[in-house]
Amino acid sequence: MVGAPVTRAGFVALAGRPNVGKSTLVNGMVGRKVAIVSDKPQTTRRAIRGVATSHDTQLVLVDLPGVQRPRDALTERMQHRVEAEMAESDAALFVINAQEGVGPGDRFIAGALRGAGVPVVIAVNKVDRLDRPHTLQALTDAAALDVGEDIFPEYLAALMPESPFLFGAQESSDQPRDVLMAELVREQVLRRTFQEVPHAVEVVIDEVQDREDGLTLVRALVWVEAESQKGILIGTGGRMIKAVGTAARRELERELGTRVHLDLSVRVRRGWRGDEALLDRLGIE
Repeated sequence: MVGAPVTRAGFVALAGRPNVGKSTLVNGMVGRKVAIVSDKPQTTRRAIRGVATSHDTQLVLVDLPGVQRPRDALTERMQHRVEAEMAESDAALFVINAQEGVGPGDRFIAGALRGAGVPVVIAVNKVDRLDRPHTLQALTDAAALDVGEDIFPEYLAALMPESPFLFGAQESSDQPRDVLMAELVREQVLRRTFQEVPHAVEVVIDEVQDREDGLTLVRALVWVEAESQKGILIGTGGRMIKAVGTAARRELERELGTRVHLDLSVRVRRGWRGDEALLDRLGIE
């Protein structure tokens, strides 16, 4: 009698400096967009799980906030989440930006991963933008960090424990729909704003109505911390918030597979990044 096929499943924590491409890598491995992407630090604020399933292996990829020095309640929670997820994962994927090279931040993370006691695989990202000598140098520098045994993500599957799949084969994320919709709106804000504004913005989905005619009505609140930031986000004659809304609506329609009417309102909520109770409600642990 032939036994049941052996499957492997487990959690992989993605670690790396802010803006090294972890979210892009997760989306690529999952095969669909589960994490927003921008060139701004602090883009990822929550631990977002993307599920990559093959015929016998399921990797639950935990896209973590970039490792950083905490500055307020928000970034303290982000850093705590990084440490907790790394300790609880079956393996870690340490992402390094080949273009920027190995720096002090990477060495700090390597030390943290050694202390976490989990197997580590290094992914040297963005090597396609380098010539061969610089690529070899990036790989050599990554190996010199002395963390992990492999520098190729395809070895992750072998590190997973034998286990039934943890998610359905068709599932791609454990992210609630409202959170993903809010993140898609925030992504468009990040792409259009600069300096302090991106860090001061949070988006909350206030209401969703799925109508019988196939139209989805979405009401979203965009929070900022100062009146000046509100003015920047609304823009002259409302042009900025209109551009954000138009682009976000397209992303929402792509994600939901329906027509979307998006209503955006900008509100000032002073000091929200330091409000512990509010961060609890936002699900930023």
